[in-house]
Amino acid sequence: MNTEREVIRLSEAQTAEAAQVLCRAFREDPATVYCYSGAQYRGQDWFFALSVRQARRHGGEVHTTEGPVNGVAVWFSSGNLPIGLSHMVRTGMVLAPLRAGWVPFVRFMRCTTPLERLHKQNVPARHWYLQFLGVDPPNQGQGIGSALIQPMLARADAEGVACYLETFNARTVPLYQRHGFEVMVEGEPPKGAPHFWTMMRAPRRR
Repeated sequence: MNTEREVIRLSEAQTAEAAQVLCRAFREDPATVYCYSGAQYRGQDWFFALSVRQARRHGGEVHTTEGPVNGVAVWFSSGNLPIGLSHMVRTGMVLAPLRAGWVPFVRFMRCTTPLERLHKQNVPARHWYLQFLGVDPPNQGQGIGSALIQPMLARADAEGVACYLETFNARTVPLYQRHGFEVMVEGEPPKGAPHFWTMMRAPRRR
């Protein structure tokens, strides 16, 4: 386990590097494979850059490792969730069909629309939302992902609020369970979109 690197807040100057790391980290994610099947995924780091900027500018938190950016955790507060039409307009995501291509965009919406509905229905009003946790493939398996989420888990415990996430990757479910997340809903969106898990972690008393 990597215990040497300190976890720090990502700076504005590191946004592009963080977006590239997330792009590589999610290259083989089932949702990415589904959305970009037969399409060009390279250059889609613009999407992750948007998410990083929005989290930093609107009350969220983005953490990385000290030194080179080897991993990134992107958190949103419940008051500024990255869901819905207003978020797409505010962030420029309405241009996604032009940037990503129409077919990947349609598939992306097919994956995320059921998750947005579940998020609104099943999560407490106050919570922290882990939108992305990604570690550069050469640095995976070193405990970086676990380290990156610790500051916000501790903050959520101190604030007495839950943490919430979604994943399409079965391999990440045990990782999150080790940190106190429990599966809320497991299912499949329509039309061949990949299996998903929604997970929530109740605050722990200190």
